[in-house]
Amino acid sequence: MLSTVPAIISSNPMIQSDPFPSLQSAWDCSQLFSNTQSVGPARSGSASIEPNQTQTHSNSCLDESNQTLSIIDERKRRRMISNRESARRSRMRKRNHLENLRNQANRLRIENRELTNRLRFLLYHCHRVRTDNDRLRSESTVLRLKLSDMHQILLFKQLQQFSSAWPCNNVTVMSEQIPPPLII
Repeated sequence: MLSTVPAIISSNPMIQSDPFPSLQSAWDCSQLFSNTQSVGPARSGSASIEPNQTQTHSNSCLDESNQTLSIIDERKRRRMISNRESARRSRMRKRNHLENLRNQANRLRIENRELTNRLRFLLYHCHRVRTDNDRLRSESTVLRLKLSDMHQILLFKQLQQFSSAWPCNNVTVMSEQIPPPLII
């Protein structure tokens, strides 16, 4: 069987031509990974493919693979542009959102300062009203006590006048000689 292998290789005209024509010119990876024909079982010379037909077929495969690669590259480029635009829009939304949050924070600070000032004003007036109220209550208590004392003095004087009008009360009592203390 080993003796037949060299005969098969020498009889195949595709193998006799340069199997790597791309190595003679500039290096192109797409040619290496394109759809290449596999070498089939050895046949007689009449069934072999002509070298010109192989080059035409490989050129058409290269054109298809180049078109496929260019379509893929175009898709990648479009996707990259789309992603950049999406990222730009996202950054703009984020910038706008941050600006809105800063504005809202400033408005809330101002409102908080105004409410704090109003609260201080109300607390100050509430304290003044409580102080005045406490003062008025103490005045009221003092005035009530004075009124009560005056009322008692009037009752006592009326009682004295009424009792002096009776004839049996000519005797002076010790309590009549010392007047009651007046609370003013």
